[in-house]
Amino acid sequence: MNTQPGGVWRYSSLLIPTLREEPGEAEIVSHQLMLRAGMLRKLAAGIYTLLPLGLRVLNKVERVVREEMNRAGAQEILMPMVQPAELWQETGRWQQYGKELLRFKDRHDRDFCLGPTHEEVVTDLVRREVRSYRQLPVTLYQIQMKFRDEIRPRFGVMRGREFLMKDAYSFDLDEAGARVSYQKMNDAYHRIFERCGLKFKPVEADSGVIGGAYSQEFMVLAETGEDSIKACSQCSYAANVEKQPGAACPRCQAPLETHRGIEVGHIFMLGTKYSEAMKAAVLDPQGHEQPMVMGCYGIGVSRTVAAAIEQHHDDKGIRWPAPLAPFHLHVVVLNPKDTPRAAALGYDVVLDDRDDRAGIKFNDADLIGVPAQVIIGGRTLKEGLVELKRRSDGVVRKIEPGGIGGVLAEWLGMPAV
Repeated sequence: MNTQPGGVWRYSSLLIPTLREEPGEAEIVSHQLMLRAGMLRKLAAGIYTLLPLGLRVLNKVERVVREEMNRAGAQEILMPMVQPAELWQETGRWQQYGKELLRFKDRHDRDFCLGPTHEEVVTDLVRREVRSYRQLPVTLYQIQMKFRDEIRPRFGVMRGREFLMKDAYSFDLDEAGARVSYQKMNDAYHRIFERCGLKFKPVEADSGVIGGAYSQEFMVLAETGEDSIKACSQCSYAANVEKQPGAACPRCQAPLETHRGIEVGHIFMLGTKYSEAMKAAVLDPQGHEQPMVMGCYGIGVSRTVAAAIEQHHDDKGIRWPAPLAPFHLHVVVLNPKDTPRAAALGYDVVLDDRDDRAGIKFNDADLIGVPAQVIIGGRTLKEGLVELKRRSDGVVRKIEPGGIGGVLAEWLGMPAV
């Protein structure tokens, strides 16, 4: 299978096991459609295997996240998923975290856990390697599988036990520096979700088990969202209902509107909660030891995929935003004998060359939800034209094959690779 951007993939050689019927195990739209579109399959409760289409979308999200983290000055690392109990005992979270923390013993009877988050591990790393204020600020991030032993995993990758997450951690000498780092991550998060083609709102939130002075959640707006948020009709203020139970905006007194949302990101100003507990200190300009001031910044990468589907779908299937789509163009060939020598046009193309009925091909194309479809065959082909269909609204154009690239650039809102 071609793995380069701007390539052509033949449907007949891909593992895309689409389903006609709605799977009984799925409770929400994104889980239903990810199963029906052949994106994932269940291994155990809250644990899924991603198939080629699902992994392609996940990689698209991951690429955007990585580019914006790097742009914001964060440095990528990769920390172990298996963590020793001693680090969690230093902060007291070994006892506090509860049964979501999957604990186990190795062959030497030493206690470990599967990491749901990495505050302890990254703080241990930095306290060993950073000793002077001259080495600050530093922000480290990773994109890695996490595990939380949810009591009731549900909704597919929306609330799974194993999930892909981007977690970043900033370290500064003082509160003023920490606020600068926090703002850089806040700006990066806005760019990430804008680039993913998602409608979202940052909302004031509780810090929960992570802790810290204050935090913001990034909510993808969707009618099927689990969370209820209140947003001002006049200014940028928004908060989850637990944080803001009132009817008027505390900033400008304008009315608050209620929305449903899906949390895909959360940023925390941690302060010295972890650095004090773990004695992660640096020498300041006067030679005095100061605990580093920390921030923590998470994005649910796999959850963002599900949230995008919740926001972008119809009764026929998924309608991918172009930046996240597994392919940009879906070529539907009505008669395999007419299969063209497809050119990539600088975009990712899937060519349906299967020997199946046209109805099956059309249904699968709508279900998978690639932003643009080209239909080749019938009377249109005899006229020397092809049909180009936009998945988001069903608009169809009959054009000469040579004009496909220009229309794609217009419809996708993005240049060829």
